[in-house]
Amino acid sequence: MIDKKALGQKGEEIARKALEKDGYRIIEKNFRCRQGEIDIIAEKKGVICFIEVKARSSESFGLPEEAVTVWKQKRLLATAYVYLQNKKIKSKDMRFDVVSVDLNGERARILRNAFEVNP
Repeated sequence: MIDKKALGQKGEEIARKALEKDGYRIIEKNFRCRQGEIDIIAEKKGVICFIEVKARSSESFGLPEEAVTVWKQKRLLATAYVYLQNKKIKSKDMRFDVVSVDLNGERARILRNAFEVNP
């Protein structure tokens, strides 16, 4: 039996290391609220980045980033607004990134501005 939670944690750890190596400063991990969850919240060059991590051990079901559907994007946006409100962050540039993780090769690909934000 595959332990999905353990695979998810492994994927997030690989993603976190890749982000830090690329100059991101991790602010928070696994922010949860009623609207949803954001895997990693980080800052890079004054921009707050809400990051979804998608990991796969094979591409038989497509690329990891293809799992970030329009529905998921809307949930991420709603969750990001709750985070900003809770932390009383008003004027900060923000974007949504996706980290696509290959669990077999333990490689991560960072997709900046993975989708447009249309409130």
